[in-house]
Amino acid sequence: MARVIRVLLVDDDALVRAGLSMMLDGSGGISVVAEAADGQEAITATDAHAPDVVLMDLRMPRVDGITATRRLRARARPPEVIVLTTFDTDENVLHALRAGAAGFLLKDTSPAQIVEAVTRVAAGDPILSPRITRRLMERTVAQAGAYERARAALAALTPREHEVALAIAQGRTNADIAADLTMGVTTVKAHVSSILTKLALDNRTQIALLAHDAGLT
Repeated sequence: MARVIRVLLVDDDALVRAGLSMMLDGSGGISVVAEAADGQEAITATDAHAPDVVLMDLRMPRVDGITATRRLRARARPPEVIVLTTFDTDENVLHALRAGAAGFLLKDTSPAQIVEAVTRVAAGDPILSPRITRRLMERTVAQAGAYERARAALAALTPREHEVALAIAQGRTNADIAADLTMGVTTVKAHVSSILTKLALDNRTQIALLAHDAGLT
């Protein structure tokens, strides 16, 4: 006989938990062994019921879903975690994945897809909703493009201007830069002015952001 997948539901909305419980218990091969209304209850319920998969909401009282995911995944024998939320910002997705979540789904995902996700994650196969996958790919492409553009822009600087730009990105003042690079403050100001002109920037903050995009900080 196939092993039944034990699931813990974590959401501060009792109606959401009830709907998920009815759906998953009726799917065959999945058993909802416990429910929790926040991240702290999720940790306690995991201790008591040893679920294979945790369906985790993000925004909850006391302990949020990201924190709970991180704590659960730090255990010696952690359950797999699927984040199931209405909040699909890039930051939430990345924080959840970095915390150890094996999946990220939106609450408008169809019941059949949620069941499939639980089954796949229990088998060790991470899963993201197609919309999330597409956005992460777009973000990666955009970041790569920003990196290449920043590196190309900084290549127009002289070696000395490059050193000044890096120092600005590190938060150094003109006086600090002058002392570090053994030059006068007036010379530093001249380099800063030249950098702004060459790169078509308006201020030091934009120089710092460009250096960051280029991977220098």
